[in-house]
Amino acid sequence: MNQSKAQALSALLKDTLGGALRDTRFAHGELTITVDPVEILRVTRLLRDTAGLEFQQLTDLSGVDYSTYGMADWVTQRATSSGFSRAVSRGQEQHGGTSGPRFGVVYQLLSVSLNQRLRVKALLPESAPLIASVVDIWPVADWYEREAFDLFGILFEGHPDLRRILTDYGFIGHPFRKDFPLEGYVEVRYDPDRRRVVYQPVSIEPRVLVPRVLRDDGRPATGAG
Repeated sequence: MNQSKAQALSALLKDTLGGALRDTRFAHGELTITVDPVEILRVTRLLRDTAGLEFQQLTDLSGVDYSTYGMADWVTQRATSSGFSRAVSRGQEQHGGTSGPRFGVVYQLLSVSLNQRLRVKALLPESAPLIASVVDIWPVADWYEREAFDLFGILFEGHPDLRRILTDYGFIGHPFRKDFPLEGYVEVRYDPDRRRVVYQPVSIEPRVLVPRVLRDDGRPATGAG
């Protein structure tokens, strides 16, 4: 999408969505809008049905956890002289972050008839990550919303069958949340005495490995006298 088309589309979105439109950004040839999550059903219907918008297809829906946005697991500028394989506990060298809403739901929309795309974001608080389901507007959202529920714990009100889709039965937690440990809470192994697979508390020590850091070793540049 070029700049002029993005400006025209932004103006139409502002006139159509009114106060439900909270932010509009154009970068890297893509237009992104942030909308009021309370009005997501009205907004998405307008995006689908309004002349000049006509986003008939939902190509993707995903959850986002912004709790560590702008943070890093390590700071290489303060790495030790060895630099390689230095392990630190997760969270020791984090910096940055955001104080805004923790969760977001991102909708990727496509208008085939008008050959245009739009990214729609709705931000949700950590205390109540709840938003209306858009399954009645785009039926393809069914499994997308189940995935966002399973991995992020985002609840979609009105979903016809909101249950886990990727994790195991009885799984505890939501593995794409930033506070969910990379090693998980349990591990599985085959127990030869019981002759079956059993679950047990995870035995892996949480560690973050700092990659090799390239440094200036003080040698003169090639060809220097």
